[in-house]
Amino acid sequence: MLKRLNTTKLISAAVLATVLFGCATAPTPVKETSSQVSLVSATQSPAEYLADAKQATDAEQKNRLMLLAAHAFINQGDTGNAGKTLTAIKSSLVNKPEILAEHRYLSARVLEQTNNYDQALAQLNYPSQWRLANWQMVSYHQLKARLYQLSKAPIEQAKELTLLATYLPSNEASEVNDEIWGILQPLHEQTLQAFSQDNSNPIFAGWLQLAYIAKHYAIDPQQLVQQLGNWQQDNPGHPGAKKLPTDLERALNTKPYKPKKIAVLLPLTGPRAAIADTVKQGIISSYLTNPDDSVAVNFFDTAQGAELAQQQAIAAGADFIIGPLLQSEVESLIQAEAKAGQQTTVQTQPGAQPVPHAQAQDQIQAKVPQLFLNHVDNFTPSDDRFFFALSPTDEAIDAAQKLYNDGIEKPLLLASDDGVGRRMAEAFKGKWLELTQEEAEIHYYKHGDEMKVTVQKSLGVIDSKERIARIKTLLGSKIEADFRSRRDIDAIYMIASNQDLPLLKPFIDVNFSVFAEPVPLYTTSRSRIESRSRAAAQELNNLTISDIPWLLESNAETAEVARLWPTWGNSQKRLYVMGFDALQLVSKLAQMRALPGYQYSGRSGLLSVSPDGTINRQLSWGRYQRGNLRPL
Repeated sequence: MLKRLNTTKLISAAVLATVLFGCATAPTPVKETSSQVSLVSATQSPAEYLADAKQATDAEQKNRLMLLAAHAFINQGDTGNAGKTLTAIKSSLVNKPEILAEHRYLSARVLEQTNNYDQALAQLNYPSQWRLANWQMVSYHQLKARLYQLSKAPIEQAKELTLLATYLPSNEASEVNDEIWGILQPLHEQTLQAFSQDNSNPIFAGWLQLAYIAKHYAIDPQQLVQQLGNWQQDNPGHPGAKKLPTDLERALNTKPYKPKKIAVLLPLTGPRAAIADTVKQGIISSYLTNPDDSVAVNFFDTAQGAELAQQQAIAAGADFIIGPLLQSEVESLIQAEAKAGQQTTVQTQPGAQPVPHAQAQDQIQAKVPQLFLNHVDNFTPSDDRFFFALSPTDEAIDAAQKLYNDGIEKPLLLASDDGVGRRMAEAFKGKWLELTQEEAEIHYYKHGDEMKVTVQKSLGVIDSKERIARIKTLLGSKIEADFRSRRDIDAIYMIASNQDLPLLKPFIDVNFSVFAEPVPLYTTSRSRIESRSRAAAQELNNLTISDIPWLLESNAETAEVARLWPTWGNSQKRLYVMGFDALQLVSKLAQMRALPGYQYSGRSGLLSVSPDGTINRQLSWGRYQRGNLRPL
């Protein structure tokens, strides 16, 4: 994006005070007239501009030089002196839009650098009758877009960028249009549709309509082409009509999967059969929800090896494969495929021996699209490979985004000291660092009495009690004092099992001192208690928890599953829903991958596909209130 900022040397507040309020001296002739003093950029030091302003006799010229001094202060991050300069000239500004607008713009820049985004936006409320130069309007819309981005208001940010593009040459406007599309793509289609009814900015409304069409019709290329054609006819002068976004053009050229024989690889016998049965029942329920006589779904047992089951599926004519389920099985197939690929490379050299039958079979298998029901750490992306997992680390990453969106600035993590807890904490930490450029604070707790100690240490209670003990030693035991907990954190994210949470949350509650306001508490689906007791849930009041949307709202389907499988807990139900979504995704995967902003509202979350084929889940959130878990 365009910039009109310059970096100059620092100057102290003392220099400013001296120039503004120093003893009068005989002025020397000013070399430039007011019309020659451009406000576009500040190329000199603040001291030079202030010295020239002190000598200026023309009111407008003095304004211009003082504004340039404030601009130069901002360039070097000296918001204190910039603010003083702007305050000093506010009452003496000439009534000229260019001058008044620049004063407001620079005042907003000072407020931006001090994180007062709402106040900065209020400064940028320019009167509609002002007629400003192109460069001022570019700076104006740039700054507003950036402030809306910092305020986490993507719709308003994109709207400002739409206005900015009208003031730019075509090549720069094209870059801004790509940025607008990138902002709108992750938004839910209901949000896009709601805001697209605003006709105050036709170009922006057009972008919203285009993004909605791209999401809503992505799974039906024929419909997508028709709707895009209609949109282009209705918006012939729109930038998006002249050149469709690249990923949208790619999606139009991508053919969806339309398999007739779907094979599902699961451990149907053996020790993992009970787990696999929940996924199987979900797939069957998904098929019965929208039965299609032209599509057959067959199950193959991986108990004797995932490679054997896959060979059997392909021999039976499978043209799409779902599974296997276990991570070890997925790894074995990925490794076998990689090995077969290496052997094929060698055998295609001149004089190579014919490919053995088993290896040829592996090569055939590589051409069948596949949705694995787990993930692996290392793999080479392939166009027809997808990975769908109920990953705890993905849930932690999603939680980091949730806390960030909620305006949390300094979260504290309390995580169980085990493999899952550490992986989730590190995943949260990595995402938080990406979002804020700051590291999240993590404390790992062990079970039993050590849990309480960890909570007290993390909240600063132990340090407070030790200070009280030292004071009593010095001044006498009759001194009355209460402990104080930390005030620098603004949320706690608990990565705990549902056995730990009923102990962990009360420890947190009682270790907030009476002098501190309790902070919001967040936790993971692993923490969700199985008990239907309202008294048990009452202990979790005001706790915000992530989970799949299907488990946060009761309906006829959840009631039917509870009736058919009364012994299932939440973990089994999540696997059931995963199976349900897996079959629903088959016809959508190709378009979802081609159009990264496309999201499918599944029962297991808001689903999207990364370029490497990984299915990303955005979970729903609920909060315990008055003994009930209510969706947010």
